[in-house]
Amino acid sequence: MHLPIACPEQPDLEKDAMHPPDRFQPTPKRRDEISLELCECLIDIVAAVFSVSSKELRKTGRSPLPASRVRQIAMYVAHVVLRLTQGEVGRGFGRDRTTVVHACRVIEDMRDNAEFDRVVAMMERVAHAAFRDRLGL
Repeated sequence: MHLPIACPEQPDLEKDAMHPPDRFQPTPKRRDEISLELCECLIDIVAAVFSVSSKELRKTGRSPLPASRVRQIAMYVAHVVLRLTQGEVGRGFGRDRTTVVHACRVIEDMRDNAEFDRVVAMMERVAHAAFRDRLGL
């Protein structure tokens, strides 16, 4: 009588096909592509909501305060709602990670103002609704 021998190093393909991973884990390159795409979409949404040129939000270098404030809100939302790292947000907005750190601190501090907090909360809801299916939220 011959008994089958199971090799532990060989994956059970049938079992793996029936039980895919709980959450898709993109490779680092794919994750960078996804985060760039999410930032691009968020820039367009924020530009429309705040009536600011998306070209102005994408522009490198310094911008007038209204445009930079809107960009800071977008960076904050990308980090908090879209759950992107500050480095990913920086790359997506053509900025350094430390710029994103600064933006998040500024927006957090400004949220003490009730009216400003309502504006940011509204933008968080818009982003959540816009990206719900993409992020599994």
